[in-house]
Amino acid sequence: MWIDTHCHLDAAEFDADRAAVIDRARAAGVGQMVLPAVQVGDFEAVRTLAHREGFAYALGIHPLYVEQAGEDDLERLRDALGAQRDDSRLVAVGEIGLDHFVPEEVAGRERQERFYAAQLAIAAQFDLPVILHVRRSADSLLKQLRRIRVRGGIAHAFNGSRQQAAAFIELGFKLGFGGTMTYERARQIRDHAATLPASAIVLETDAPDIPPHWLYRTAEQRAAGAMARNEPAELPRIAQTLAGLRGWTIEQAAEVTLANARAALPRLPR
Repeated sequence: MWIDTHCHLDAAEFDADRAAVIDRARAAGVGQMVLPAVQVGDFEAVRTLAHREGFAYALGIHPLYVEQAGEDDLERLRDALGAQRDDSRLVAVGEIGLDHFVPEEVAGRERQERFYAAQLAIAAQFDLPVILHVRRSADSLLKQLRRIRVRGGIAHAFNGSRQQAAAFIELGFKLGFGGTMTYERARQIRDHAATLPASAIVLETDAPDIPPHWLYRTAEQRAAGAMARNEPAELPRIAQTLAGLRGWTIEQAAEVTLANARAALPRLPR
């Protein structure tokens, strides 16, 4: 069985054919998905979808949504976690973190930092792992993680340095690898996937985002503004890239990443 540790199955991109997307994923052997919320308004949708389909979910406020978040949204997150504390499908606080790629006027860094630190404290209060958004922000994320200790989790779509990877691992985190790993030009990420400790690696799609190379848009599609949509059914083929980079069989890749996902998110339904 495969676990997609990061999939936005509630996204509008799946509204037209969500049931078919789920059927394709299951047919491909993806037996579990983690659905992270990105804003308070998504909380009920991801919870309902996870329960209806037998998946897992996380609740949090994404760094690119903090500008539009209300000042009471952190309390609403705390209330939601308290209300669902006994829900076995609630596995983490996420997606939270920092994004230093977007311009300051789009997502102010001071506000991002405040929401991130507050959500780490909430995760610590409920003894939950966190699912981290890491985009050109690893050092800032690590600084807060050393100050506010949480029950580990996953550094989603990790793209930092070897030293940053080691720091996350030391703090109890697994590192998420997905579609980017399938591009030969992504040399650093592919090197990490090949050489980091096997116990540190989990697989994800971030669907509908981060499509693997075989779904990337052609020049004609880009010119027409067409989007390439990723799906959780792509996870086993993404895993073949990981297996090739590490010299594993596909069965080894499944066994290792399944165990790592369950270690990172101990509440994952079996």
